[in-house]
Amino acid sequence: MKNTLLFILFALNSLVGVNSVWAKRPNVIVIMTDDQGIGDFGFANNSLAETPNLDALYEGGVHLQQFYVSPVCSPTRACLMTGRYNYRTRCIDTYLGRSMMDTNEITIAEVLGAAGYRTGIFGKWHLGDNYPLRAVDQGFEESLIHKGGGLAQPSEPRENGRRYTDAILFHNGNQIQSKGYCTDVYFDAAIEFANKASADGDPFFAYIPTNAPHGPFHDVPQELYEHYKQKDFSSIMVRDLNEKQRQAENDKLARIFAMITNVDQNIGRLIKALKSAGQLDNTMIVYLNDNGPNSARYVNGHRGSKATVLEGGVRSPLIVQWPSSIKPGTASNQVGAHIDLLPTIAEACGVKLAKGHEVDGMSLLTALTGEQRRTVERTLVIQSHRGNQPTRFHNFLIRKGDYKLVHPSGFSKESFEGEPQFELYNVVEDPSESNNLIGKEPKLARQLADLYEQWFDDVSSTRKDNYAPPRIVLGSQHDPIGVLTRQDWRDGTWASAANGHWLVSVDSAGAYNVKLVYDAAKTDESVKLEFGRSVIEDESSAGADELVFENVQLVPGPQKVQATLTQGDKSRGPYQIIVTKVK
Repeated sequence: MKNTLLFILFALNSLVGVNSVWAKRPNVIVIMTDDQGIGDFGFANNSLAETPNLDALYEGGVHLQQFYVSPVCSPTRACLMTGRYNYRTRCIDTYLGRSMMDTNEITIAEVLGAAGYRTGIFGKWHLGDNYPLRAVDQGFEESLIHKGGGLAQPSEPRENGRRYTDAILFHNGNQIQSKGYCTDVYFDAAIEFANKASADGDPFFAYIPTNAPHGPFHDVPQELYEHYKQKDFSSIMVRDLNEKQRQAENDKLARIFAMITNVDQNIGRLIKALKSAGQLDNTMIVYLNDNGPNSARYVNGHRGSKATVLEGGVRSPLIVQWPSSIKPGTASNQVGAHIDLLPTIAEACGVKLAKGHEVDGMSLLTALTGEQRRTVERTLVIQSHRGNQPTRFHNFLIRKGDYKLVHPSGFSKESFEGEPQFELYNVVEDPSESNNLIGKEPKLARQLADLYEQWFDDVSSTRKDNYAPPRIVLGSQHDPIGVLTRQDWRDGTWASAANGHWLVSVDSAGAYNVKLVYDAAKTDESVKLEFGRSVIEDESSAGADELVFENVQLVPGPQKVQATLTQGDKSRGPYQIIVTKVK
């Protein structure tokens, strides 16, 4: 079905004169930072944030004053890529096999690529690390990314050692050693990509989702950190802290804002490069955050932070600069969301979606260009929480018109106890969500709850086994070396003594080498590998940190993989399993 829709899309957009029309289409650059809050900018009245290039982008373009994202990263990325609610895409959480997007979903990269655009991603994908889930499998011809949800996470190669500087990255699926701070590396590659596409006369789509300022914060731009260490961040701290806690929080914020200003500097470099290439006027630059801030801090008059469904956790700036088509210094009151970017960008690029290609979002183009005469009232739903499948009414919001019904029951829990404790706010008159109207407007609250239930039933019935994870494919010619990490295992955690299993599909029968990678133990351990119906056992000597099972004969089809290291009554899973087809 997906391939059919892409073929129809290609055919539709081939009916126009390629050289005459495509040459006029804009380039598109989407920049999205990670865990940066809506208050972390100079233009948001934060005098401590040094973001001169983003401030200039804000003044030189248009911004939506009411723009929503999910409260955590992977769901926002799935929504942005597809124009659909992430609960339709199998991407429902950020880890443990819940952050892989169904390969039948059509991405913005596939839409634009079929219309003649060069497509590139530089930074954080977070929608699957193995074939056929990678960015290079989902429409991006050029890809420079880290794996999983960030550097310094279990998805990275062990030898990276949690580095942001000189990090091990993956270029078009191949592991490489980079040089420099990760954000600088991403922007260097994006600029090179844009310059080459421009030199070749091709329109381009560059997606730059940085992993900054996501933690951990041990490796940040040092010069900027030293600069920010001199500042007192007390004015943007939300919690009451004792002096020791305040000093620790001040240091953390200095590190976070060093990362933020580094992103801003790179945006300045990018804009300068576009000017030099003569491409700035015809380039649509889109900027947003993926969720709320990664600490309790100033959120420009709202309440909440990352992982919450209060406004501070789900509001993002949306800034769009396109000098040839958008009047600078303007704003729109149209309510928008991450699901709107695909249809908006497609319309801006003159690309028609194929018949049967269904999206949940709407185009915001007329709102951005100022041609929209009146705002469109719409209903938006945002929901995110831990677990293998969503729980009705858990940690959600529904927004219709000026009103928002919300149940902030907590992201970290898989469910909640008792009846939902709804809150109702007029978020236009009460952006800080301090005046709960639930007792005054019970009829409206019930109407919104009913609309939410209709939405929940709809998205949950998108496909058979709607919330089952996609399977990782091993042994494919497209990706002969599969790396199974704790990012994607099921029923485990990231704790050192945890264990879990992977759901895979072996593409072809044959001999495979299966390497287990783990932390060295002080004593000998027994090792058991379960791969489908095969069970293989061996020993790991004290001090060893890997073990290879050679020439394991695998059969094609869906299988479960699990490895266990045991010493006495203690057992654990590996750090990673690397599966390589030998013959």
